[in-house]
Amino acid sequence: MATLLSKITGPEDIKNLTGPELDLLASQIRELLLSSVSEHGGHLGPNLGVVEISMAIHRVFDSPRDRILWDTGHQAYVHKILTGRAADFSRLRQEGGLSGYPSRSESEHDWVENSHASTSLSYADGIARAFEVTGQENHVVAVIGDGALTGGMAWEAINNIAADNCRPVVIVVNDNGRSYRPTVGGLANKLTEIRTNPKYEPTLSAIKDRMTHGPKVAEAAYEALHAIKKGVKDAFAPQGMFEDLGIKYIGPINGHDRDAMEQALTAAKRFNAPVIVHAITTKGHGYDIAVANENDQMHQSNPFDRSTGTAIATAPAGWTSVFRDEIVRIADARPDVVGITAAMMNPVGLDAFADKYPDRVFDVGIAEQHAVTAAAGMAMAGLHPVFAVYATFLNRAFDQVLLDVALHNCPVTFVLDRAGLTGEDGASHNGMWDLSLLQLVPTLRLAAPRDAVRLRELLREAVDIDDGPSVIRYAKGAVPAEIPSVSKIGSADVLHADPHPELLILGVGSMAPLALEVAAELRERGLTTVVVDPRWVKPLDVDLVEYAAAHHLVISIEDNGVQGGIGATLLHALSDLGSTTRVRIHGISQEFPRHAKRDALMKQMGLTVESITSDAISALGLEVLGNKEGSELR
Repeated sequence: MATLLSKITGPEDIKNLTGPELDLLASQIRELLLSSVSEHGGHLGPNLGVVEISMAIHRVFDSPRDRILWDTGHQAYVHKILTGRAADFSRLRQEGGLSGYPSRSESEHDWVENSHASTSLSYADGIARAFEVTGQENHVVAVIGDGALTGGMAWEAINNIAADNCRPVVIVVNDNGRSYRPTVGGLANKLTEIRTNPKYEPTLSAIKDRMTHGPKVAEAAYEALHAIKKGVKDAFAPQGMFEDLGIKYIGPINGHDRDAMEQALTAAKRFNAPVIVHAITTKGHGYDIAVANENDQMHQSNPFDRSTGTAIATAPAGWTSVFRDEIVRIADARPDVVGITAAMMNPVGLDAFADKYPDRVFDVGIAEQHAVTAAAGMAMAGLHPVFAVYATFLNRAFDQVLLDVALHNCPVTFVLDRAGLTGEDGASHNGMWDLSLLQLVPTLRLAAPRDAVRLRELLREAVDIDDGPSVIRYAKGAVPAEIPSVSKIGSADVLHADPHPELLILGVGSMAPLALEVAAELRERGLTTVVVDPRWVKPLDVDLVEYAAAHHLVISIEDNGVQGGIGATLLHALSDLGSTTRVRIHGISQEFPRHAKRDALMKQMGLTVESITSDAISALGLEVLGNKEGSELR
């Protein structure tokens, strides 16, 4: 028998449902979220927390004519379900299936697919301005978590939205007190006061009572909100703060009470001006195991057993865990070393450092630009900050790295987690830009470890640098087995060397195992090779450049965009020497890869033994005869 959920093909299908039907639909949505995420992984806690908010928005507003934006997008699963994609959730985050974030190619209801936080209000401001210029009488609704309000860009947008208070922008603050972990900062403290204030529950009850017992729903809601305005303003600081800016404030509303949310949103829509609707929610609502998870309330989960919440498979030790252990050892020996995170204490591995030295690790919220410049200030005052951040998020603070840190030769170490292709989280999470961007920064030194031993070694070398910034980058996933060196070329490690090698293969960081596999394949084809891990890839060691010039062909293998990466830098350096050595660059195409398993993306990018071997043979002008077992070159 068809479920109610299976009949939802778009937002119009929920507008005329009765209260009991909507309650049933909410239950079926939560069941779909649990079944899909438990099987494939994904963002569970945030989406369980916005079921009623999402339903209320789509019942009050008219998508896609009214623009609904999600910041950062990891809380948009319910929006996807309500806009006709429930049947596709069995392929959530799978290659060719639904993206884990809004996707413009998936639906006319999706407008913003960038998964970086604190951007939705700027998009909303721009869209609303365009509607005003073109005479379109549509609303813009931006749903932003309280964690994303720690980002400066959100406040730049609020400043502009407030400057012109005649444009209909509705900002829904989904206040669950968390990003990954509890939200930090002054605003977060004020919002916490609201959630814990003894007047909170009576206020919510008063709002609901006035809203639901008036003769006209919208009018009753409007009158209810204004009747208790003074009491709310006295009890809850945000109303005064936002209204002083010229933005009307409604709340706090119980975000799991769909009726109350609908009434608040109806009132907000009626204003035809900027309005903040403050909704209090619980991450993981409806699944007690998620709510009780103190670590992150199952913010992002691998496949798990629904009865226990336990992961079905335990991932092998990853790069982050190696950093987590080593940074504590460094902190033990170096009291000047401090840690910085942008709202991702656990994911980047600073949690153990914070547990042991709570006064030496700083969570600045989703504020990468501030984090970098604050790190510069700490360095100027005698500390050595270590800012651990996903590689994709450092892009947001490039100007600060360039002019606030490097220009002043500040000894700051940046640890870039999830560098290279990351897979299922999609285009905006791939850490494929940092090598290219950071090549532009004078005085900066950058290392890419190939295994756990090198990560520990290079991290210590980086923290010892006291006359400029340093960077360590490593990939997502399991750490390969140790790859010992057989000799050195300057600061670079030689991993394999045939007598009189014809080809030099550079295996950058986590690409070292692939480089060795390529060398073995070429050796079967009768070609001699030497495999080198540069270790420090910026600046490239002069000895390594001169060594490369003595070879017929250099193959660079790196998990970065092909433009501006290590291969491109080496090619330029060889040109400066007047060398005619050819360089074949194997990296990530300069495009936005769609979500898929990392191995599948590597294959798409030609980062495989077969593809690189074939390219090397072609570059040497050789022809392969026969199959692999009986092949020869001529």
